[in-house]
Amino acid sequence: MKQKISSSQDKTPASEKGKTKARPLIQWHPAFCAALRIELAQDMEILDIREEYLLSNKPMQIDTVVMKKQKDYKIQKNIGHIFRTHNIIQYKSPEDYLSIQDFYKTYGYACFYQSEAEKTGEIEPQDITITFVCNHYPFKLLKHLKEFRGITIRKYDEGIYYLEGDEFEIQLIITHQLSDKQNYWLQNLRTNLKSGGEIKDLVAHYEPHQTSTLYQAVMNAILRANWKEAQEEKNMCEALYELFAKELKESREAGEQSGILKEKQKMNRLIQLLLEQSRIADLERSTKEPAYQQKLFQEFGL
Repeated sequence: MKQKISSSQDKTPASEKGKTKARPLIQWHPAFCAALRIELAQDMEILDIREEYLLSNKPMQIDTVVMKKQKDYKIQKNIGHIFRTHNIIQYKSPEDYLSIQDFYKTYGYACFYQSEAEKTGEIEPQDITITFVCNHYPFKLLKHLKEFRGITIRKYDEGIYYLEGDEFEIQLIITHQLSDKQNYWLQNLRTNLKSGGEIKDLVAHYEPHQTSTLYQAVMNAILRANWKEAQEEKNMCEALYELFAKELKESREAGEQSGILKEKQKMNRLIQLLLEQSRIADLERSTKEPAYQQKLFQEFGL
C-alpha cells in the first residue's frame, strides 16, 4: 500500500465565513497527531504511526493509521488497549461533529484498507480496529448505530467508549471527557480552557517539554484556540512568544512613533528579547524581583 505524509489544515467553519476579521487558522490535525504520539510515547518502539495515509492513488486518505510492529504486544496507554495490528483513527476538530456520514466513510476506509493488502489474508478483519476521536458526544450517530446496526455502547474508561457488536473492534474517544491525569494533552485539545487555573496548569505541564516539537505543535494549537484566556498568562512561557510576537511588535512600533516608551511596552520588549535568547529563568526572576527587572532593562538599554 502507498502512503504519503503531508500537512493537514482544518477548513474554516461556515459560521466564520463573511466576517471581516477571520479567526487565525489552527492546525488541529497536526496537533492531534502530536498529542497522540505523546500519549503513546511509552509504546512508540512497537508502533508505526502514519498520518494522512493514502489508501490508493485516488484521493482517499485516512487521518491516521497506527500499526503495531509486534502483533501480540499489548499497548499500555488506555486509548490503545483496543489496538490490534492495524488501527485506523478518524479525528474531528473541537468545533466539528462526528456524523453518520463520517462513520460510514471511515468504516469504508477500513474495509478498503483490508482489501488493499498485497496478499490475500495478509490483513484479517480481526486485525483491524477503528477509533473515532471528537470533542462532542455524537448522540445522533450513536442512536443510529443502536437502531440500525444493533451496536451497543459500553463505557470503558473516562472519555473512552467501546462500540460493540460489529466485525471490527471500534472505540469512540470524547476528548473533553478524558482523564486529565491519564490523557492530559488530548483532554486539552479544546477551545474552552479557563484563564488562570487551566492555562497556568497547561503552561506548567509544557515547560519541561518546551524543546520538543511534538509538545510545541500541541501547545501552539491549544493557545491559539484559547487566545483570549492565554493573553493573561503571556509572561510565563517561551511557547507564548510566537503567539504574542505580533502584539509585541505593534506595541514597540507604537512607542517608537510617539517617542514615549511606556512601562508596559518596555516590559513587552524585555519579554521578547529574553524569549528570543531562551532566557526563561531570567524572565521568571524578573517577574518576582523588581530590582533584577531594572537590571535587565539596563542590560538591554530599555
